[in-house]
Amino acid sequence: MDSQLVVLGGGPGGYAAAFLAADLGMQVTLVDVESRLGGTCLLRGCIPSKALLHVAKAMSEAAHLGEWGVAFAKPTLDINAMRARKEKVIATLTGGLKQIAAKRNVKLIQAKGTFEDGQTLRLQSVGQTPLADDRIRFQNCILASGSRPTKIPAFNLPTPRVMDSTTALELIDIPESMLVVGGGYIGLEMATVYAALGTRVTVVELTDGLLPGADRDLVRPLHKKLSGEFAAILLGTKVVSMVDKGHAIEVTFDGNVEQKVQHFSRVLVSVGRRPNSDGLGLEKTKVQIDRQGFVAVDPQRRTAEPKIWAIGDVAGQPMLAHKAAHEGRTAVEAIAGHKVAFEPRAIPAVVFTDPEIAWAGLTETEAKQQGRTVEVAQFPWAASGRAQAVGRTEGSTKWLIDPASQRVLGCGIVGAGAGELIAESVLAIEMGASIADVAESIHPHPTMSETLAFSAEVFFGTATDLYRPRKS
Repeated sequence: MDSQLVVLGGGPGGYAAAFLAADLGMQVTLVDVESRLGGTCLLRGCIPSKALLHVAKAMSEAAHLGEWGVAFAKPTLDINAMRARKEKVIATLTGGLKQIAAKRNVKLIQAKGTFEDGQTLRLQSVGQTPLADDRIRFQNCILASGSRPTKIPAFNLPTPRVMDSTTALELIDIPESMLVVGGGYIGLEMATVYAALGTRVTVVELTDGLLPGADRDLVRPLHKKLSGEFAAILLGTKVVSMVDKGHAIEVTFDGNVEQKVQHFSRVLVSVGRRPNSDGLGLEKTKVQIDRQGFVAVDPQRRTAEPKIWAIGDVAGQPMLAHKAAHEGRTAVEAIAGHKVAFEPRAIPAVVFTDPEIAWAGLTETEAKQQGRTVEVAQFPWAASGRAQAVGRTEGSTKWLIDPASQRVLGCGIVGAGAGELIAESVLAIEMGASIADVAESIHPHPTMSETLAFSAEVFFGTATDLYRPRKS
C-alpha cells in the first residue's frame, strides 16, 4: 500500500494534521491502535475529566448558594448514570470525528504501526477487521503517538486499588478515602472530582508546593481553598512504600507528616506522563530521541529523518492538546511547501480545578529563573464588582510587562473561569500588544474579563476600583 501522507496517532494533533492535509488535497491515511479517533485527550483525558469536573463544579455551586439563603437537599449519586453520561459525551465527539474523516476521504486503519525504515510503516492488526495490507510506503509520515502515565515500579501493585489517571476516570466507584500521589494538574483535577463526590482526599507532593513550576501567586488561592475541601495536603513529603492489605492500601510516608503510616481505600498515582517514542521501530530510522524520550524536531516539526515529522506529546513539552493541534498544522503546511514554523510567543495552560489557574507567555517564576527584569501589574478580584456579586473574590489577574517597550510578555489568572479568560492574553502577547492597548480596550461591565483591563490600569496607577498609585 502507498500513501502520500501517513499520520501515526489519532489524537488532537494527529486528526488535526490529517484533516488539514486532506483539505490541501493530499491522500491521507491515519493509523491508530484505537477503534475511535480522539486519542488520550478525548477517550481518557481532557474531555472525560472536564465532564466530571463539570459535575463537581455544579455540586459546589449548589452548596455555595447556601450563603444566599438557598438550600438544597444532600445530593444522591447514581454512579452508573454519571458514567453513562460521560461515555455519551465521548461517543458523540468520536462519532463526529469519524464522520468528518469520511467526508474528507481520510482513510482510517486500526493497527499498531512500527517503522521498518524511513519510508515504510509495518502494520499489525489490533482490531476485528483484517488488514488488506501489512505495510505502507509513504512520502511523508507525521508521528503523533502521544504519551502515557508515568509508572513507578514500586507503586505498580497488582490491585485495582492503585490507579493511574486512566483508571481513575473510569469512575469504578466512590471510595471512602483516596491518596493522590503528585500535586500536578492531573492529580489535582481528579482529586477535585472525587472530593466533590464525597471521597476523603489526601494529596502528597514531594516538593514544597502544589503545581511545581507554576506562579506561586496563582497557586496560593487554590491551595487555600483545597485545604478546606481535602482531608490533607502533605507537602515536602515522600511516599516510601505501598502495601496492599486487601481492604486498603497501607502507605508509609517520609517527611512533613505526623502519622507516617496511613491507610487508603484507593491510591491514584499521578506523577507525570512520558512520551510514546518506544516500541515504534524508530531505531531503524534516523530519528533522534533525547534522554526524556522526546523526539527531536526542527521548527517545522521535521525529525532527523527527512520524511518523518513529529508533533504533540512525543515531540516535547508542554504536553497539551492545543499545542499538538497547532504543531500538526505547522507540519502539514511545511510538507505542502509553505513557509511556516512553530514559533508561538504564548501557549496557554489551564488547570481546571476550582478555582481554575491559567497562564500564557512568560511567568514570573520563569522571569526570576532567567534573571529577567519585568514589571508586574496585578488586580485582586476582591475589587471586582462581578466577583463580589457571585462570591468568587479569591481570584486575581496579573500581567508581566517589559519595562522598556511596555509590551505584554505574559499573563496569569487564578479564579472562576480563568481558562476562558486567558485567551485574550494569548492574542495580546502574539500580536505584540502594549499594556496600554489592553488598558484602553473597552471591556464589558460587570464581567471577570474586566480584570484584564483593570490589572493593565494598575500598571499606570489609574485603576478606578483600586487605589494603587504607580511607583516612581
